[in-house]
Amino acid sequence: MFIEIAEDLPSVLVDFAPGASFSDRAAWDAVATEMRKAVVGDAEVALDLPWSDIKASDYREYALNGNRSRFEELYFSRRRKLNDLVLAELLEARGRFIDTIVDGIFLICEESGWQLPAHNAYERGGQRFALPDVKRPVIDLFAAETGALLATISALLGEQLEEVSPLICARIGHEVQTRILTPYLSRQFWWMGNGAERVNNWTAWITQNVLLSAFCLKTDQALRRGVVEKALSGLDAFAKDYAPDGACEEGVVYYRHAALCMAGAMTVLDQVAPGSMSTLWADSKIRNMAEYIFNMHVSGHHYFNFADSAAVIEPCSVREYLFGRAVGSDALAQFAANDRLSSEKPHLPDEWNLWYRVQELLVGSQIKAETGMVAAGDIFYPGIGVFVARDDRYALALKGGSNGESHNHNDVGSLTIYKDGMPLLIDVGVETYTAKTFSAQRYDIWTMQSAFHNLPTFGGVMQSDGAGFAARDVEVVFSEVAARVSLDISSAYSADAKVRSYRRIVTLRRGQDIEIDDVHDGDLLAVLSLMTAVQPAVDGRTIQLEGLGHIEMDGVGAIEVDEIDIEDARLRISWPSKIYRLRIPFAGARVKLRIV
Repeated sequence: MFIEIAEDLPSVLVDFAPGASFSDRAAWDAVATEMRKAVVGDAEVALDLPWSDIKASDYREYALNGNRSRFEELYFSRRRKLNDLVLAELLEARGRFIDTIVDGIFLICEESGWQLPAHNAYERGGQRFALPDVKRPVIDLFAAETGALLATISALLGEQLEEVSPLICARIGHEVQTRILTPYLSRQFWWMGNGAERVNNWTAWITQNVLLSAFCLKTDQALRRGVVEKALSGLDAFAKDYAPDGACEEGVVYYRHAALCMAGAMTVLDQVAPGSMSTLWADSKIRNMAEYIFNMHVSGHHYFNFADSAAVIEPCSVREYLFGRAVGSDALAQFAANDRLSSEKPHLPDEWNLWYRVQELLVGSQIKAETGMVAAGDIFYPGIGVFVARDDRYALALKGGSNGESHNHNDVGSLTIYKDGMPLLIDVGVETYTAKTFSAQRYDIWTMQSAFHNLPTFGGVMQSDGAGFAARDVEVVFSEVAARVSLDISSAYSADAKVRSYRRIVTLRRGQDIEIDDVHDGDLLAVLSLMTAVQPAVDGRTIQLEGLGHIEMDGVGAIEVDEIDIEDARLRISWPSKIYRLRIPFAGARVKLRIV
C-alpha cells in the first residue's frame, strides 16, 4: 500500500515546513487576537516558573513501585513550557523569551534518555531498565515526540537561535541524529513491524515524528531517502492491521495517536515528495479510518469508549479537520470544524507536540463553523465487531470482536447506551496507567474485567483474555423502524463458566425503546452486571434512573446494587465521584430488559 510509493520518489526530497518561520511576520501577525493573548499569557506565567528538576531517582521510581505519573509530570512540564515560550516568541517577535527557550532546549538535550521509564526496554514486553543507557537510545513514543519538538523549533526559530549561538541548532541536530535518526535506520524496533506480527498506534505515532525529525532539520539526501523508505514500510505494517472498514480497535482516544498520526506522516511525505500521497488520500480504507471518530461520537464531548478510551475526550483540533479535507470527507471536516469551537483551550496548552499547536494557530483561525452538517448514523464495523445504532433519543453501541485486541478489556458483547445525549449504561474506561496496566496482572484491574461491564458472569466466572475468546454467529440488521444485533458470547468465557451458549439480542426500536434479550444455556447461575453513572432505584422488577428513564425487567431474581467510589483522576474526567453496578441474577434461562 505505502511501500509502492518508494519506486516513484523524486531524486531530491525537500525540507518540510511545519508552519511559518519566524521571518514570515504576516502569517504570525494574522493569528486571532484572543488566541495570541492566551499563548503569550501562558508564556509569561511559564517565565516565572522554574524548570522541573529531573533526578535519577525520579526515573527509577517506575522500576521501584510502578508509578508513572510523577516522573511524567516532570518530563512533560518541560516540553509544555518550552512549547509555550516558542509559540509566544513566534507571535510576539520581541526576543524576551529567547534566553529561557535556550535553557529549555539544553535541559532536554542533556537528559540521559528521552524515553519514558515505562518504555525503557529493548524488546516488546521485555525488561524495563531502571535507568536509560546513553549508548543505546530507545525510540519510544516520547523520544520520537521530543526529537520532533526540537527539530520543529529549529525549523521555525532557527535564525533567532543562530544569532544567540550557532551551537544551539547544532546541538539539536546532534541529539536528534544520535537518539532518533541513527537508531531508526540501524535497528529494528518491534513497532516497525515484523511480517504478520501485529503493531499498534506506536507505529504511526513514532513514524510521523521521525519524519518530522528528519525533514525539519538540514539532513542529507541519503538519510532522508532511508528514513522515507523505512517510514513507508512502517506505515504498511500499521495499516495492515486495520480491516477495510477502518475501525480502530484501540478505541477513539487512540484514533488521535493512530490513524490521525498516519495522516500526519502522510502530510509530511506529501510535502517532501510532492503529490506522492495523492492515490492514498483517495483510498477508501484510509477514508474509513479517518471517519471513525465521527461515527463514534455521541453528543458534546461524549464518545463510545471501548478499550482504553475515555467516555469524555477533548474536542477535535485542526488535525481532524485537515484529515477530513484530505480524504474528501465533508462529514468529518464539518464535524471537526464545529467540534473544535467547543474547546475551552483552543491554543492546546496541554499538548506537547509543537507541530499540532502551530497548525492550530496558523490554520485553525481560518476554519469557520459549518452549517448543514451530516449527522452520524447507524454503522457496523465487522473488523472489530462494533455495532452502532441511533434514533432521535437513543445512541447505542455494542462491542463484539474478541478479547485479544490492542488495549483490550474483557468486554465481548458489552453495550453502551446514551439517552438524549446522557450516559445511561456506561463503559467505565481505564484508570491512570501504572506498571500493572501493561503487565501480566492487567486483568486483575477491575475496569478491565467483564464483571464491571454490561455483561454476565457464571458462578462468578468472568470472561478470559486472548484472541480465542470471541463473539460468534453475529447478525446485524438495519431498517427504517429498527436496528438489531444478535451474537453468541459464550465463547468469550473459559470452560470453568460451564456455559454452552449465551445469545444476546439488542434491538433499538426507533422512536420507542431499546430491548435487550439475553438467553442462557449453562450449568452455573448467570448474574448480569449493568453499570450506571446515575444512582439506580430498584422497585421490584423496575430500575429507575433519575432524569433518564427506567429499565423494565423480566426473568430476574433479587437485584443488588454496588456503589463504586471513583477517585482516579483519569476516570473523574468522565464520571462523577460515585458510579453503580447492578447485579441481576437470572431466575431462569432468559432475561429481558426494556429501556424507556
